[in-house]
Amino acid sequence: MGRFSKLGNELYTGKKSIDFIGRRWLWYAMSGVIIVICVLGLTSKGINYGIEFTGGAEYKVTVPAGQDRQDIADEVRAAVARTGIENASSPVVTTSGEEQILIQTEPLSGDESQVIADAILETTGATADNLSQTELGASWGEEIAKRSFTGLVVFLVLVLLFIWAYFREWKMSVAAIVALAHDVVITIGVYALSGFEVTPATVTGLLTILGFSLYDTVVVFDKVRENTTSLRDMKMGYADAANLAVNQTLVRSINTSIVALLPVGAILYVGAVQLGSGNLKDLALALFVGMAAGLYSSVFIATPLLAHMKSGETEVQQAERRAKARQRAKADPYHAVAASRIATAAGAERPAASAADDAAASADSSPTRAGAVGKGRVAPSAHSPVAPSRASGRNQPSRKPRAKRGRK
Repeated sequence: MGRFSKLGNELYTGKKSIDFIGRRWLWYAMSGVIIVICVLGLTSKGINYGIEFTGGAEYKVTVPAGQDRQDIADEVRAAVARTGIENASSPVVTTSGEEQILIQTEPLSGDESQVIADAILETTGATADNLSQTELGASWGEEIAKRSFTGLVVFLVLVLLFIWAYFREWKMSVAAIVALAHDVVITIGVYALSGFEVTPATVTGLLTILGFSLYDTVVVFDKVRENTTSLRDMKMGYADAANLAVNQTLVRSINTSIVALLPVGAILYVGAVQLGSGNLKDLALALFVGMAAGLYSSVFIATPLLAHMKSGETEVQQAERRAKARQRAKADPYHAVAASRIATAAGAERPAASAADDAAASADSSPTRAGAVGKGRVAPSAHSPVAPSRASGRNQPSRKPRAKRGRK
């Protein structure tokens, strides 16, 4: 744990850094592969809508303890299919918990429902008190689906307006919406591939994980804004500042997600393994998949996409050029100084050169030209080369101070 804390401190200070922004095309490719798999699952297998959306009849029967529930479930499936009722020709029979069996069929009339109930009781040997029946119409399921879609659209619009108003940056809103859509597609794709039923509890879990994903993304974006408040005074480019923000919040994002995923994973295990079915399982699966996808999207999708969209802005490009100039100056402090001046400063003997070379060195090492490097000024070029003086070999007269004039 101490090593993890040390790593978090080094990531926060920039001593160590993971290049999330520079490898954005790798993350895009990974997300693209996952989304393609989810879309293929949706098109090939489709979504298994629960009875709340499609309408139908649902029976729950409690069997005596000590019997093999799976064998009884197979017998119940065959008995219901033998009744000859068209809407019950392909019943969905699953075990639920340790003593219950769940039977679902398409909508039935009153007489047909009684026939199915008698067949279930006869096959399982249970009494009428151990059998519960629920019937839902298709119109109610359609209303639930319509209201769920309306709630999702309203949520996305509010998210777009909130992020734009908070950060004053529409590109952050677009990046956050793309990350949310990424999480939704992955979650729905997992439901299609796993065959889990989509129930109203699933919709509740879906809206919940959207809020969780948005929360994580807003935290990272807030750090990005803090690191890029003044691009003109920054010592690094926008992409590097955004990458630093992701590294600074990485440990916090991981810790938050693990703390949230552990109880949700326990609920998913109880709902799927111990209870077998029900709203608890549907809610937990949506939460677990959505939270994991939200952690991935906030780190690997939202911020790299934001930096990608900002890279075309003039101010960001100027900041990038200034940052690269600083890096070159740091790597080679003498890159803007003439070679003759470096040799003189080091105390080295200047080699013999031609008149043209002396003139070029004098022009390059002039104070005006050296001072103009990297400061936005352009020094004028020399009109002609500097020729050697004929009086350079004679002793030059020196002027004595006024107090010593006329004295020997």
